[in-house]
Amino acid sequence: MSPPESGTTALLMCGRSIYRRWGGLVALNDVSIELAKGAVHAVIGTNGAGKSTLINVLSGEIAPSSGAVELLGRNVTDWNQPRRARAGLGRTYQRTNIYPAFSVLENCRLAAQSRHPHPLRWWQAAAHCAASSELARSAIDRTGLAALAGRSAGLLSHGQKRQLEIAMCLATEPQVLLLDEPLAGMGAEETERMLGLLSELRAGHAILLVEHDMDAVFRVADRISVMVNGAVIASGEPEAVRRNPEVQAAYLGERA
Repeated sequence: MSPPESGTTALLMCGRSIYRRWGGLVALNDVSIELAKGAVHAVIGTNGAGKSTLINVLSGEIAPSSGAVELLGRNVTDWNQPRRARAGLGRTYQRTNIYPAFSVLENCRLAAQSRHPHPLRWWQAAAHCAASSELARSAIDRTGLAALAGRSAGLLSHGQKRQLEIAMCLATEPQVLLLDEPLAGMGAEETERMLGLLSELRAGHAILLVEHDMDAVFRVADRISVMVNGAVIASGEPEAVRRNPEVQAAYLGERA
């Protein structure tokens, strides 16, 4: 599959002709994707289609068998996950990944410290790091959790925990966000809150959204890529993807 056309849009991350093989299994088959600032690019597909593998390759959690990954104009294919994170990449996971015994603020401050480490100040309390605390409070404000800053993360609702995960990402000052099923398990009210947050975040970020909630995807996405058996079978604006006969047959369960 050839890379999608980008026009004059500011591209912050690209995957070029990515393959990922495990023995005879091809998990990613010539996948190319572009993430532009100010846009939400959703990736949809049934379980096993390769969506999470794609996020893992883009984030640096696993290496591609071949192909290239670019972040902010640099080839980061050989960079590990921490290095990509420090360069401006943030991600969330399918399963909630927080510190339940710590407060909302402490969770975000821990994330922020990855950008402002002070290994020679081991005797100093983390709360004394003004830069980390400022980043943490800003991230909490942006995600609507300011009133819960002192609450233990384990006491949050499911939707609030997912918001906290995004707040922890924002505390690292990313330019690109890779969000793996942030709406999973949410009720209608929590979904609306999260969609509002994603709409607000798109202005300053490039966002990759992996999600199974099709109503939400078609509401928030600027571009959608559809994966089947490790390959992208269609990519484009939401309505064009919805009308694609191959997509209707393979995924949406509709007839052309």
